[in-house]
Amino acid sequence: MPLLKKMSSRTTDSFNKRYLYKLTTNFAGLLIGLISQTIIPRSLGPRAYGDFNYLTGFFSQLISFLELNTSTGYFTMLSKNPQDSRLVRFYMLFGILVCLAVFFFTSSSHIMSLHMYIWPGEQIGFIYLAAGFGLFTWITQILSQMADAYGLTVTAEKAKMLQRLLGLCLLVWLFVSGKLDLTVFFLYNYALFIFLLAAFIFIMQRGGFSLFKRTELTAHHVRLYARESYTYGHPLFVSGLIGMVANIFDMWLLQVMSGSVEQGFFGLSTQIGALCFLFTGAMTPLLMREFSIVHAENDIGRMNRLFEKYIPPMFSIAAFFSCFVSINAGKVIHIFGSKQYDAALWAVTVMAFYPIHQTYGQLVASAYFAMGKTTLYRNIGIFVSAVGVPMSFFLIASPEYLGASAGAAGLAIKMVVINIISVNALLFYISKPIGISFVHYLRHQALCIGFMTVTAYVTAIIIDPLTKDHMITGFLISGIIYTIAVSAFAFFIPSVAGLKKGDIQNILKTFRP
Repeated sequence: MPLLKKMSSRTTDSFNKRYLYKLTTNFAGLLIGLISQTIIPRSLGPRAYGDFNYLTGFFSQLISFLELNTSTGYFTMLSKNPQDSRLVRFYMLFGILVCLAVFFFTSSSHIMSLHMYIWPGEQIGFIYLAAGFGLFTWITQILSQMADAYGLTVTAEKAKMLQRLLGLCLLVWLFVSGKLDLTVFFLYNYALFIFLLAAFIFIMQRGGFSLFKRTELTAHHVRLYARESYTYGHPLFVSGLIGMVANIFDMWLLQVMSGSVEQGFFGLSTQIGALCFLFTGAMTPLLMREFSIVHAENDIGRMNRLFEKYIPPMFSIAAFFSCFVSINAGKVIHIFGSKQYDAALWAVTVMAFYPIHQTYGQLVASAYFAMGKTTLYRNIGIFVSAVGVPMSFFLIASPEYLGASAGAAGLAIKMVVINIISVNALLFYISKPIGISFVHYLRHQALCIGFMTVTAYVTAIIIDPLTKDHMITGFLISGIIYTIAVSAFAFFIPSVAGLKKGDIQNILKTFRP
């Protein structure tokens, strides 16, 4: 028993160190992302930026449906057995099938002239480039998850950081030289994807996990893995199909009713939200790996402790950034998008709250996948999508169709509301199996968001009149005071940040050698 406790402690220490390293590199990534997002939207302009977000968002949804969350199942299975090279080869074959399916869909749509209806007003060249962008994004995410499953998180994060730094240098050069248009921006992303893919393959090869290891994959093995993948993923087929249709419908409706400019406003709001999610997004694959391991050992008690230890603080971190961005949306738009995006104010204000529950959603979903509760996950997804479609139509459609014609802001409202409903439904149904209090977590959500929003608002109304002619300076000063206020409050009342007494000291200890 003492040996097991020692092993468990070492596992926890390793998990903490890997996450803290990921958190550190993601902080650097946030700074790079901030600089990048001050260049990209203003260089492309709302229309081209909207085209980019519409097309890449479409193929992201399509690929997500085609792979039916098998990447999550693959990651879960690989975490349990990292030495299973046959599984790796099987999933590589599956990946090739997904790539062929995307190419077939795109080319068929082009040949039959359906592209004019599916992607209204978009050039066919950009449609093909967006398809490739979606596939590259999916493949790099899979390889990143594999690195986490193999315990190569630190090295993989170093590769990501190098890619971001090189990407930033290249982006600044393109901006200064005046060469950054939509075509060049696609090619720029392709170059970064290829660099990261090569780096991941090299890292895994050096770590003893070759992607190209000669392993016999017989028909028996194919049937075995296919059956396991089917068992894991088939409950998600219907919800995946409905979710894909609903999400694509949202983007298509916004494109048809409001045009590429509103699509650009919504794209800016989602990109700003993605920066808020950068910290907590690092947690998902690591926690999913831990959930998979402890569930394989049937250790529900440890799963409970992992959930309570990590998920509320991650929610609080997301709320910390999101609430501040929402209250200071006007300044954020000025920094990132210039005056071209002033009309995106309400979209950014609302969409800034999306990463808060997106954090909960991904982390809670990791518990569902690790425990194999995909049928329940599917049912909740179907219900939420069914509710979301009429809401989208009412908020986005023009008055002649009895809609509110709210454009990007309307879609942002729908996204945030549906996300809150979905995540809390997931939380409610998972609370009993892992022994947590749903009411406690619901109370923490309200307390955390309310406190941080009020703190950000009070800080803004104090600082804004003093710095009205220096918007960026005011933004920075507000951010510093807001950070000090939240940190001080969390130190004396840790429950606001989802912490317990002693957690802060324990976190500080992990930084000591």
